[in-house]
Amino acid sequence: MSVAAERPQLPFTRPNVLDLAPLYEVLRRQAPITQATAPTGDPVWLVTRFEEVRDLLGDKRLGRSHPEPERASRVTTAAVQDGPAGSYDTEAADHTRIRRLLTPAFSAKRMRMLSDYVQDLTDSCVDQLLVEHAAAPDGVVDLHTGLAFPLPVAVICRLLGVPESDHAYFSSLSDRMANYAIGDDAHRAREEFSRYMAALAETKRAQPGEDVISDLVRAQSADPDFDYADMVRLCVGLLFAGHETTVNRIGLGTLFLLTRRDQWQALTADPAGRVNATVEEIMRMGAPGDLGLLRYAHTDLDVGGVTVHRGDALILSVNAANRDASVYTDAETFDPDRPERNHLGFGHGAHFCIGASLARVELRTVFSTLARRLPDLQLAKALDELEVRTTLTGGVTELPVTW
Repeated sequence: MSVAAERPQLPFTRPNVLDLAPLYEVLRRQAPITQATAPTGDPVWLVTRFEEVRDLLGDKRLGRSHPEPERASRVTTAAVQDGPAGSYDTEAADHTRIRRLLTPAFSAKRMRMLSDYVQDLTDSCVDQLLVEHAAAPDGVVDLHTGLAFPLPVAVICRLLGVPESDHAYFSSLSDRMANYAIGDDAHRAREEFSRYMAALAETKRAQPGEDVISDLVRAQSADPDFDYADMVRLCVGLLFAGHETTVNRIGLGTLFLLTRRDQWQALTADPAGRVNATVEEIMRMGAPGDLGLLRYAHTDLDVGGVTVHRGDALILSVNAANRDASVYTDAETFDPDRPERNHLGFGHGAHFCIGASLARVELRTVFSTLARRLPDLQLAKALDELEVRTTLTGGVTELPVTW
């Protein structure tokens, strides 16, 4: 099969929630950076090979902003990663300021301090699942609603200073924002989310706490270059990403392990010794969503044998890069024992995920606890029977399990 003369249409159909479309493997070999058509019909460059994705993630010649926003390709009708974001003139300075503000809140030291809280939450969720399991006539419980969803929500709410009692509301807004099948309603959801966050910020201004949103409100008040609207957008982004991504990784990780009984049994035999490598393999193999990270070229550049022009849109497929057979042995195999430890699941370079330490604490705690307390855990539905979310972040809406 040759893709040289074709312009593939995104998103590609994938066989199930764990596997990628076979076309990605073809593209990595034949056209690692190729012109494609976004779901909106606009042109984009699709980048699929590890080397180019990694290099472009750290390339300062790319950004989320666009030199002429009104002419930029848009990739989806959702309200997340749909088009340009931020100011072309100040993006680099804005990013540096935001990282400086957030680094203390998301430091590895602070995340370790949260570990006891995360463990207590996880055990509480498992305790409740045990009660539900005993009461259920068929012994089936939903690990998504019982653990994968409430745990990351509770943790990010505590860190940011968001009332956990609002979780149903902002989760619904998150779903609508990231939904590419509902048209303008996705953007109405983002506007509503922004109003919610602005109101919460004003509450923090009147009664500041020891939390990230209070810190951002104080910083915005003290820095005339820190625009109020930018602060609100940042708060929305933190709450959205802070629970969406971890919810999905718990779900995908559970599916990888429970559909590969040898790996689940290896983890239950040695939870403490194997959990770190297992989590890293979940981060490599887990492929939420069907697109990638959107960037725009801020200047002409040559990459992968092609010339990308200033203003062109690029979709960096981390999912495809993390399964590059030139980098990973048996790349499509879920193998925590693999010798290759590097992956792009948390990004790379200046935009490396600031919440990586938090995600690792949560994922390590969840999977070591499940392996220790529910060693006989098994899926109660076949993989292809599970409902997949129609959002940019993907994942499943349920995780029926029993033991």
